[in-house]
Amino acid sequence: MHTANAEVRSAGFLASVREALAGTHQDFTDGSLDRAIVMLAIPMVLEMAMESLFGVVDVFWVARLGEAAITTVGLTESLMTLVFAVAMGAGMAATAMVSRRIGEKNEADAQVVAVQTIVLGIFLSVITAVVGFLTAPALLRTMGATDHVVQFGSGYTKMYFAGISSLYLLFMVNAVLRGAGDAATAMRALWIANGVNILLNPCLIFGLGPFPHLGVVGSAVGTTVGRSIGVLFGLWMLSRGNGKLKVAWRTVRLDLVVMLRLVRLSFGGIFQYLVQVASWVILVRMIASFGSAAVAANTLALRVIIFAILPSWGLSNAAATLVGQNLGAGKPERAETAVWRTSIYNLIFLGSVGVLFLLFAESIVHLFTSDPVVAPLAIKALRFFSCGNISYGYGMVTVQALNGAGDTRTPTLLNGVAFWGIQIPLAYLLAYHTSLGLAGAWLAVITGDSALAAMGVLWFRTGRWRGIQV
Repeated sequence: MHTANAEVRSAGFLASVREALAGTHQDFTDGSLDRAIVMLAIPMVLEMAMESLFGVVDVFWVARLGEAAITTVGLTESLMTLVFAVAMGAGMAATAMVSRRIGEKNEADAQVVAVQTIVLGIFLSVITAVVGFLTAPALLRTMGATDHVVQFGSGYTKMYFAGISSLYLLFMVNAVLRGAGDAATAMRALWIANGVNILLNPCLIFGLGPFPHLGVVGSAVGTTVGRSIGVLFGLWMLSRGNGKLKVAWRTVRLDLVVMLRLVRLSFGGIFQYLVQVASWVILVRMIASFGSAAVAANTLALRVIIFAILPSWGLSNAAATLVGQNLGAGKPERAETAVWRTSIYNLIFLGSVGVLFLLFAESIVHLFTSDPVVAPLAIKALRFFSCGNISYGYGMVTVQALNGAGDTRTPTLLNGVAFWGIQIPLAYLLAYHTSLGLAGAWLAVITGDSALAAMGVLWFRTGRWRGIQV
């Protein structure tokens, strides 16, 4: 009997997985909550895994060009964290607003929000591209790059900024799709973008076949082309209406009322992430003071750990969508239950990955580099970062759930305390005033993130997020 029941449950789960990957018109405000989590989380996890794969593919091929190339990518990516903060903050606002309108069964207003989101993404990308392209060498020097790295890598940084609209719009379009509950289409957009990136990167970096030999610049070109094709696919799906939200041509106009509301909510999300990534930029600057090998090691370890963190963002985004839609439907209790269940699943996942990284750090790092200076440091960094996986499980979900409810102010304050009140001062103290040195900076990362997780859980339990209006 037990075996038969287990087989039925297994068959039901596999059917839900297939349906989640295919994408269906599911009402996430009613029915089985576990099924709703699976239907949203699986494509969102795969979507985030695809986003992390961009970085891993880039560094895998770029590592063949030497330490200067890895350092260039690492420092540029550190600068890009500021761009990611803006894109993620604005995208988070879009998800909150679209999911709330979908929960209210108000598709017409959801379409308007989608259009304003894309317009906002275009505006932000133009400003970022111009500023970044013109100041690329100065930005690398600010991050601690040597003259050799600046000369070697400025082209890569300029190209990355020139194509920044593909990053912004991919984030924006997918945020709209996630808010609508159409996680499968957002996932496919990242799959397509990554497929193109994987094919183009080695061809453009090394000049394979008819492709030009662009060196490290080829990595930026491949990433931009891949993301651009992903954006076009997402826009095409939104215009076709085969998913859960169709954007009609009559809604393609500037709506100042909705735009101002989106911008207001975006500011909270942007500042929330800026607080976090600005602290990370300072940490990278501290790490750069220990030499280029330290930056390269930190870059490699971070790219690997993102394989765990970004899929967990997928689970967190699923919780945010469920919170937004169920609040719109007037079901706050269902929203809260969804958050706690998703937190448990995330805890199990991250804990398991953390153990694997601790046990096999050496083998994993050696897939990317065998440099006698960089590899030992990268192994140490990977093990440090993995020790924080357990605490991230609950914290990532609860903080993102607050964003899904439209409460962007609280996570901003929590980030300020965790990163500027704890992480940065502790990193400075441990790195420069104890024998830990570089390891002290990594230990501070774990401490700050764990503090954020604890505060996020405690605040979510107060239930004040239930009354937020968006």
